[in-house]
Amino acid sequence: MVAPYESMIPVIQECIGLFPGFDIQYSLGDLNEGVKQAVQAVSNGAEIIISRGGTAQLIKKNVRVPVLDMQLSGYDMIRSLSLATNLESKTAIVGFSNITTGAQSIIDLLDLPLKVFTVADSDEVAPLILELKNSGYQQIVGDVITVKTSNAYGLKGFLIQSGKESVMNALEDAKLVYGYLNAKKNLMKVMEQFILKDHQNIMILDDKNEIIYERWSDFQINPITEDDLYILSTDLEINKQKVTRSFMVQDNLLDVTGYCIQVGQHSFKVIVTEKTASILEQKGLFLDTDTTSEPIAAASDEIRNILNHIENLYNNNQIILLQGRKGTSKDFITRYIHQRYSDEGLLLTINFKELDHDYLDKLPLRNIRTIRLVHPEYIDNYQKLSHFIKKCLTHHVRIFILTESMLPTEFIQEVKMNKIIMPDLSERKEDIRILAQYFIAYYNQKYGTIPVKINSEAIQFLENFTYPNNIDNLKNLIKQVALNEKDYVIQKETIERVATNEHLPTDVIFQQGTLKEIEKEIIKLVLKAENNNQTRAAERLGINRATLWRKLKE
Repeated sequence: MVAPYESMIPVIQECIGLFPGFDIQYSLGDLNEGVKQAVQAVSNGAEIIISRGGTAQLIKKNVRVPVLDMQLSGYDMIRSLSLATNLESKTAIVGFSNITTGAQSIIDLLDLPLKVFTVADSDEVAPLILELKNSGYQQIVGDVITVKTSNAYGLKGFLIQSGKESVMNALEDAKLVYGYLNAKKNLMKVMEQFILKDHQNIMILDDKNEIIYERWSDFQINPITEDDLYILSTDLEINKQKVTRSFMVQDNLLDVTGYCIQVGQHSFKVIVTEKTASILEQKGLFLDTDTTSEPIAAASDEIRNILNHIENLYNNNQIILLQGRKGTSKDFITRYIHQRYSDEGLLLTINFKELDHDYLDKLPLRNIRTIRLVHPEYIDNYQKLSHFIKKCLTHHVRIFILTESMLPTEFIQEVKMNKIIMPDLSERKEDIRILAQYFIAYYNQKYGTIPVKINSEAIQFLENFTYPNNIDNLKNLIKQVALNEKDYVIQKETIERVATNEHLPTDVIFQQGTLKEIEKEIIKLVLKAENNNQTRAAERLGINRATLWRKLKE
């Protein structure tokens, strides 16, 4: 209980003893001080607050528990008005409607010489009392704020006090409300236990996106970052039903599902979080959870046609084999298609160069929408891979296989792969300008480099450049150029200077030296592109491994 004036304390103390079994605390505080006391009481576990008048109205705006406004009894009102009338001063009654409504009825009934003025907000009290003073009123009857303001203006303030009957009535009302709340609380506990059997980690937000309930059985604190929660909340506000997302938080993969629930005019968001059994502990597996969408360079007809084919195959749950040399956008296009069509599922990369192939049978597919298989040349059992791919298709998991070399024909036919040959950068020169501009912007943001554009002569130079590793070489070249260019526009001369210093492959390099020297230089470049794997380098060059080794020794 928050008493707005000191003389109410003894009355409260007298009444508390009549309610055994209830923990009733009380404090003294009017208006803002009363709010402070109430907020502290709620933080200490108070479930109901009782106060009076303006103090009760303010408390209601600042706490989330029931606030009972102590009503004045008829006896309180008659006693106070009779005393005020006996003082024979021009008197007005000023207060909120809980005081003035009853006062007006008693004044009319007893024909008392008093005038009643009702305020809706505490800010209206001071101007009204000043106006009454100017009108000749000498005494103001009301609650605490009215009395204090009247005294400040030199008028006689007469406090309408709450007697034992009013305090008892308020406590009886609180007892009834507590019984109702306790019944609801028990029901909520049953519902909570039932829900928590299936959902160990749950959070509820109100329509202001403030957390009003949270329970984290698998975590010490809320594992969802503010940024991730903002993304999820925004999605829910747009979709209004259900949103599923996956987030990586401190090496933990979280499956987060949000539900939007409408109760009357209020909207609530229920966030359910599950910690997925970590597959990242397995070497050779990588989950791509980055939601950043990047543009794709598709100015060339060839890439546009390829994208159309891949989109149709992906949406029809067909296996897609992307075959092409290093740096031909196989990884990028896979991620682009996944982000565009995956419906919030995960993109999993399986690297057969590192993976224990026996783990394929145990790999969980929950929430996986797309799988990217890389380095398939290291597969020792194509039958096992075929079985895994068919399992993925039954779970509507899309499959991309990325390779630089040929796969066995019988394997391709068995799983009904759709082979797409990725063109070299030299076959899609129309895309070089778009790629170069994108890389310029990327390094400007990442490293604060100076250039923001590239001139036409520089673009023409790039289009005639040789890129053994295709886009990878272009990206690295633009990086070095951006770091060395002092102007806002990249010049052809800067590219030539950087290319020479970096010993990047150009037509000039291949035009110097004897035939054997040029041949040896090409072999070294191919070896570097194949990470010094002589078998794959020989295959690309169309020679056997022994011939490759002999040419390197010459």
